[in-house]
Amino acid sequence: MDMNFNFEPVYPHHDLLIEIGQVEMAMDSLDERADNERIALQPGLESRMQSLLDALDHLAV
Repeated sequence: MDMNFNFEPVYPHHDLLIEIGQVEMAMDSLDERADNERIALQPGLESRMQSLLDALDHLAV
């Protein structure tokens, strides 16, 4: 019986999902920040989220 599994195609998808979760948690915690920090951080997080979602859409699984 062949027990060799090729998980290589799964890693990028999994890594993107983890990073999306991390960005979501960071965005959820923006409410706990001072207004000036939230204003400074939010655009970068939103941009990163869009980039990750685009990469996920274009990833062949």
